[in-house]
Amino acid sequence: MSTLPRLPLFEAVQKHDPSSVAIVHCLSGRTFTYGSLLQDVAAAKEKLAKDAGKSIEGERVCFLVENGYDYVVTLLSILGSNAIAVPMAPSFPAFELRYIIDQSEALMLLTSAKFSSKADEVLAEGLEHKPISLRVEKIMEGSKSGEKVTLEELGSEGKGGMMLYTSGTTSRPKGVLLPQSVLTAQSLSLLEAWEYSPSDHLLHVLPLHHIHGTVNALLTPLFAGSAIEFLFPFNVQAAWERLATPFLKSNGDAKKKPITFLTVVPTVYNRFLQTHGALSEELKTAIAEALKPSNLRLNISGSAALPTPTKAAWAALSGGNILLERYGMTEVGMALSCGLAFEDRIDGSVGWPLPSVEARLVDIDTHAVIAPGADDTTADGKERSGEIQLRGPTIFREYWRNPAATKSEFVEADDGGRPWFKTGDVAVRHPIPGAGTGKSGAWATGPAFFIHGRQSADIIKTGGEKVSALEVERELLSLPAVAECAVVGLPSEAWGQKVAAVVVLSEEGKRAGKGGKAWGSMDMRRALKERLVNYKIPQDMKVVEGIPRNAMGKINKKTLVKDVFGDEDAVRRRSVDLKREKEEAAKQPQQK
Repeated sequence: MSTLPRLPLFEAVQKHDPSSVAIVHCLSGRTFTYGSLLQDVAAAKEKLAKDAGKSIEGERVCFLVENGYDYVVTLLSILGSNAIAVPMAPSFPAFELRYIIDQSEALMLLTSAKFSSKADEVLAEGLEHKPISLRVEKIMEGSKSGEKVTLEELGSEGKGGMMLYTSGTTSRPKGVLLPQSVLTAQSLSLLEAWEYSPSDHLLHVLPLHHIHGTVNALLTPLFAGSAIEFLFPFNVQAAWERLATPFLKSNGDAKKKPITFLTVVPTVYNRFLQTHGALSEELKTAIAEALKPSNLRLNISGSAALPTPTKAAWAALSGGNILLERYGMTEVGMALSCGLAFEDRIDGSVGWPLPSVEARLVDIDTHAVIAPGADDTTADGKERSGEIQLRGPTIFREYWRNPAATKSEFVEADDGGRPWFKTGDVAVRHPIPGAGTGKSGAWATGPAFFIHGRQSADIIKTGGEKVSALEVERELLSLPAVAECAVVGLPSEAWGQKVAAVVVLSEEGKRAGKGGKAWGSMDMRRALKERLVNYKIPQDMKVVEGIPRNAMGKINKKTLVKDVFGDEDAVRRRSVDLKREKEEAAKQPQQK
């Protein structure tokens, strides 16, 4: 008799129509049903216990498996073993994967045939903690045994869950422990807000070592009984063709279901927009139908700020399908979101706290809680911003083997409730006419949140003023000359910090300057003069060929500043020298 623990996810999967499709491999066309899924998970769980030679409850199990049915079965079999799943990125260099194995003290490393050479490289040397190495056998066809899997109560406390590693921009990556109860709370929150259903067909093009790909695009649709179609790594031509196929008049495939749900990062939407013009007219006609709100019911952008031009261009291309923006992070899953109603998809906003999430703003200077309704302006008339702090059942438990870091990120509550997690992100709240009236649900009401950025990297303090790098980036990206940009703060002897921009020029920008030259810093200042107050306009601008981003489209600004402007000491020295030169020049008698 096959058994699995009575986890909410497994209970949900068992209730779905066993003949309905759970997983699709886009390129091969292979499909796997919900009826097969629990049987294959139970078999994989039993194999894990046998190969380990003991119970693996509470143990960390790292795995390198490609996106698809094998990944899903592997992840769920670890959760079904009451163990902690640690998905790893095959794109990471071996030394980073060794760090994750050592830091997590992993009992096992599971690897598919595709990544066996990567696993061999990782295990070859340099490990302090050597795990049991096992091969994940490829499942070509889902189980057809028809045997019912029995769900049993956990004999001990829930020790299972998932652990994701943060990007580690300021220190070594930290293992974020998300117990099964947290994963369930995150999924149920999204299930209510975004209304996943068995009729949804989600196109999955995201990496699966991030919260976006695992919770938003995998666990939550499994809770709902949706179909998940994997197309990874992302290929823009293949994605366009998949979206179009159900609507092609010739060479179409009636078996291919329309994609109803797409959740990706802004860089993916930009790739779609950049390549659309080169598509055939037949494909464009089919895509126009595929992207309509009546077919693609939900298109979501997250993990990085969405440029206004991207949002507007996608709406124009898709027949008015407005991208929904949301806010989340590894430690909290999704915390804030715009609503399903188009009126609640506010430009530049991430909406409202999701169901079961409590959010507050705390003044970054006074550390006082900003009461709702008291956050319009400060006493001197300036916009009042604060750090987003969160609490609720969706918040992570701890940083693995790092109690000091865990303690430093939480604040005790005055009301005796759960402690508040300090996100490090700064935001403002504004009431928006016509939005937040409850059309998207009772959770989406009141003033909406607008992210200003990371307190450590995106809030620039210049001459006593606070500047949101994201606000300046949004304005820069609305200019035809700018294809990409990152706004940063540089040390300044005169102002404390000064605003600077790193820019990738568009084709138009390469000849948009005076006399057909490349668009430059003076052109930038003139263009922004009517859009931003003077202290927000970048004082320095560097043009580069490209801006490095991680798999989720995020920019490491600390690294970018060092690569483009030099280390902090060098920048500070140049600032001091420049200030002295200006002071000396001011002392010189003026020439007549």
